[in-house]
Amino acid sequence: MDPDKLRALLADVAAGRVAADQAFERLRRLPYDDLGFAKVDVHRALRAGGAEAVFCPGKTPEQVVVILSALVREHVNVLATRADEAVAAAVAAAGVPHVHHRLARLIVARPEPREGVGLVVVAAAGTADLPVAEEAALVAEALGNRVERVNDCGVAGLHRLLAHRELFAEANVIVAVAGMEGALPSVVAGIVDRPVIAVPTSVGYGTSLNGLAALLAMLNSCAPGVSVVNIDNGYGAAHQASQINQLVAKIR
Repeated sequence: MDPDKLRALLADVAAGRVAADQAFERLRRLPYDDLGFAKVDVHRALRAGGAEAVFCPGKTPEQVVVILSALVREHVNVLATRADEAVAAAVAAAGVPHVHHRLARLIVARPEPREGVGLVVVAAAGTADLPVAEEAALVAEALGNRVERVNDCGVAGLHRLLAHRELFAEANVIVAVAGMEGALPSVVAGIVDRPVIAVPTSVGYGTSLNGLAALLAMLNSCAPGVSVVNIDNGYGAAHQASQINQLVAKIR
């Protein structure tokens, strides 16, 4: 928002000419920051609970840097997803404060630790699913949630999963990440009364069809309380989990 307009709005609020809730509604509808090649939604956090993230594939490293620089002027914990080494190098060279999580292919710009609320559990069926699971866990943490990770707990060794049953029961929401046949979310949803967000991954042999088999299995789950995001979409799963967890935390 233009600084002069913002000052005028705040003055109206202070003088009682504009109610605080009316001012907030104006801020929610503010225009974007037009960079020419991109229109950056710098006020998304007011509407949706989290700042706009940058999806890196298809953008040049220089474009990612410009967008991140615009976002970090307004926000902390700005996310750049699917960031490769070239993007990370450009962000570092530009002096944007950040942390690069290589496994998750995630950059957190202007990082600021938060005391997480509630509990989101992120469960990865196998080690090969960790890049997507870690993306989900890191995004959920950046959004202000307490996160616990349970790794390598796939149904091929069910005892590994059941060893964490008490933790699953404590969670407000569970993100279950699995490739191959994608059975983990159904099993988890069958042993706890918590919402389960299923994330299919593109892990598996030929007929897994790059995650399509897991996606279809999760969509056809017979366990109640399972929702499904797109293949490898740890970011989207984390946002949904955050919304559920934050609502529960407010009630409690």
